[in-house]
Amino acid sequence: MEVLRIGRIQYANILPVYHFFEHDRVEFKPAVPSQLNAWLEEGAVDLGPVSSFAYGLHPERYVVLRDLSVSSRGPVGSIFLVSTLPIPSLHGRTVALTSSSATSVRLLKILFARRFEIAPKYVTMDPDLDRMLERADAALLIGDDALEAVLNPRGLMMLDLGEAWWEWTGLGMVFAVWAVRRAVAEEAPELLHSVHRTFREARDRGLREIDAVIRAAADFCGGEEQFWRDYYRCLSYDLGEDLLDGLHRYYQEAHDLGLLPTAARVQLWGDL
Repeated sequence: MEVLRIGRIQYANILPVYHFFEHDRVEFKPAVPSQLNAWLEEGAVDLGPVSSFAYGLHPERYVVLRDLSVSSRGPVGSIFLVSTLPIPSLHGRTVALTSSSATSVRLLKILFARRFEIAPKYVTMDPDLDRMLERADAALLIGDDALEAVLNPRGLMMLDLGEAWWEWTGLGMVFAVWAVRRAVAEEAPELLHSVHRTFREARDRGLREIDAVIRAAADFCGGEEQFWRDYYRCLSYDLGEDLLDGLHRYYQEAHDLGLLPTAARVQLWGDL
């Protein structure tokens, strides 16, 4: 295998990992999370930061690169339910779900059913807040679409799903993992080790030299540098034992609600 095809989420949340990444045997394929999930399943990419839910659907097909994720230990800052009503009043009402997400859609359903004990009706839509709120009383947005709602506030209630999960469980929430097709890990382990090491080095440099990442995010999405500094403080890019505990709790809750066929367990790949 000469080149690894790697997915790249088209959101600012991934910049600390990718901004300094350089490797001469990779090809990047950018897309929103739901598209990357489909590409990994189809074999159109070999690995990438896919939705945690996508891994949970087919853990037998993939391994997860150790020490890499997009997570939060508390507020996540870019996954919000934007609502015209208080949360308890959404029972029986319509909630619009972004078509860009897999993990966050199920996380919202878990929180509604288990923490808030309400049962809204759902409709899936493209992530356009105005159109979503024309059809629904609340809308779930992720990534840069959610950041746009934060940067342009409308005075509506905004529920941060990472914070809501943390308050309920006391656990971090893993939104994306670097999943690799098992066949690729078996066919090209040396190349994969090299790419894995480069990702970790790029992540560490991105966090050390966060000012460069912040400038790139501000150029890409707008907003003041302090906004991005505060935002990146919310995010974690490791995959420690505490985050694995949170991910396994998510899988168990999703399974209990019939959202996953099994309560998946993560199989890690790579050096400590």
